[in-house]
Amino acid sequence: MKKYLIGFAISTVLVANNALAQASANQITKVTNVKITDTFWKPKLDLWATTTANDVLDKFEAKNLATAEEREKNNVFKNFDDVAQGKKGTNHHAGLPWFDGLVYESIRGIGDLLKQHPNKQVEERIDKLIDRIEKAQQADPNGYINTYTDLMEPTHRWGDNGGFLRWQHDVYNAGMLVDAGVHYYKSTGKTKLLEVATRFANYMSALMGPSPKRNIVPAHSGPEEALIELYWLYKQNPDLKNKLKVPVNAQSYFDLATFWIENRGRNTGYPLWLSWGNDKSEKWIKDQQYKNQEFGKANRPTWGDYAQDSIPVFQQKTIEGHAVRATLLATGITAAALENHSPEYIRTANALWSNMVGKRMFVTGGVGAIHNDEKFGPDNFLPTDAYLETCAAVGAGFFSQRMNELTGDANYMDEFERVMYNNVLTGISLSGTQYTYQNPLNSDKHARWDWHSCPCCPPMFLKIVSALPEYIYSQASEKLYVNLFVGSSANIEVTKGIQTTIEQKTNYPWNGKVDLKVSPEKQSTFTLLVRIPGWAQSKENPYSLYHSDIKAPVKLSVNGKAQELTIKDGYAVVNRTWKKGDVVTLELPMQPRLITANANVRDLKDKVAIASGPIIYSLESIDNADLSQLKIIKSESLKLDFEPQTLNGINVIKGVATDGQSKKLSFTAIPYYAVGNREKQGYRVWIDALEVVKK
Repeated sequence: MKKYLIGFAISTVLVANNALAQASANQITKVTNVKITDTFWKPKLDLWATTTANDVLDKFEAKNLATAEEREKNNVFKNFDDVAQGKKGTNHHAGLPWFDGLVYESIRGIGDLLKQHPNKQVEERIDKLIDRIEKAQQADPNGYINTYTDLMEPTHRWGDNGGFLRWQHDVYNAGMLVDAGVHYYKSTGKTKLLEVATRFANYMSALMGPSPKRNIVPAHSGPEEALIELYWLYKQNPDLKNKLKVPVNAQSYFDLATFWIENRGRNTGYPLWLSWGNDKSEKWIKDQQYKNQEFGKANRPTWGDYAQDSIPVFQQKTIEGHAVRATLLATGITAAALENHSPEYIRTANALWSNMVGKRMFVTGGVGAIHNDEKFGPDNFLPTDAYLETCAAVGAGFFSQRMNELTGDANYMDEFERVMYNNVLTGISLSGTQYTYQNPLNSDKHARWDWHSCPCCPPMFLKIVSALPEYIYSQASEKLYVNLFVGSSANIEVTKGIQTTIEQKTNYPWNGKVDLKVSPEKQSTFTLLVRIPGWAQSKENPYSLYHSDIKAPVKLSVNGKAQELTIKDGYAVVNRTWKKGDVVTLELPMQPRLITANANVRDLKDKVAIASGPIIYSLESIDNADLSQLKIIKSESLKLDFEPQTLNGINVIKGVATDGQSKKLSFTAIPYYAVGNREKQGYRVWIDALEVVKK
């Protein structure tokens, strides 16, 4: 135990120092003009851009409900119409307080999908919804819009006068509006929602900040990165402000984002959520006890560990609290570090990521072990029945991608890939119209739902899958990075004044061969860096939280000629003078492997998980009888076969196990993301294991 802890501490320090050293030297930029042609991802993205996009909008509009009365009462879009008509305090609001934010997240995700998969009908539908949002904002002279607060608690704006901001989500919803405005403009070139977002950002930046402004921070993180993206948009496009009818002060948006980050934990220190409990704590806030003279200028309550607000953010050494809030806060910190290169920001982001991945991440990339408060558990608490909200996996994916952008280290994209192919992808059915909220690794009855009383996961899912194209490649000065193995093409200026086309062809994740055709418009010298996944090097986790053993080597060739692998920061380095049509071929070992957990993870003792490439597998009851009694025989070989007619085409893994009477039998494993698409039955990711069967 001590040896492991010391090793982890040393690794954490080394990675932290490495991140600090690399932040300015190795910061990389996303490549955004990517076209996906991939046989795995393109059909899914096509489905999500049409079927799923309309399904999410339909269900927010309550079109799935049986009667006209039910549809009228539960139509979330009608909230905006009511506010536009000047209604306040009606005591009726369709959905929970954060549903405005979910609508905005859906607009962002669908808008980004439209960029790759144009659909006039869907775009017109979004435009009409934006018209309704704009009219709702116009009802307030300051540009404030939060339909729940206006319709249910109009005297409690920003949680004032006995309100409760942690419930009302005023700042979170505002941030998601800004996020949607930025992304929808970048996807479509339309400025209406961007103008709405900028007007609201102006109001917030004038209201919130260092004294004499208000000490208001988001009780639910996410707005931090959104305001930074708004700042970047105007910084990179200075003439854009001339297209808008509102003033633009780009620096104020970045300043507000960093204020939100730096003022977390700077409060009265009360209520004491853990010892008082929720009811007493909420009453203390609603009674406005934080205004007592004894607290001086602190003038706001703490939102507690749950919302990462009990101590200043730069003092946080572990990732705590509500897993969605925590991962989105960490993403915002990392985004800010991309701009300010602050050592405090970088150290904090690295500490949170190292703790998350090294001690608290599940083998599917899921995070958030505990149902109560949907929160992270303690180190090495990784039970098979953990909560693992889809939204939290999305947050973890965004966090890892930003860390890769900050440092140029492939470890972060290894974990992004783990999240995407497993915990994120299982969040949606193969039909594109059913979803998951919780994603335990072992379950006796797995049921996807058509819709949910808190449908936060479908919008978050849309946000991350629609962002996938711009994460495949990245670049720095005379460097082109290949981060993900997704069939695609892009045109990039790697060296000054010379355009280079890169085309990727692959049948990943079912096959490990990746062809990269590099075609500069004229001969050009630069470095191609191709990520070599940790799992392909028997490095299942950068901190040894999980272990596996791959026997076959990684192979790389250029124009058919084998190359000796030179790996730096997780990337194979190929430096040469490139000419049109050069082809780099990567071959990754895809044979099935068994994964075991670190000995400190007591819940997973004597259990194994099965994987091939980035995919984690699961044994589902429909294929395997009496799962609770099965024990995999580790010494028996595993067989991998592609079955085109099974679950839209998947690799299936078969092996040998014993049943409850210790008799040998074969088992069938399918990708974890595909569970629950045939029948509502149980499944297992972690299976009891035997070394050999005694004769």
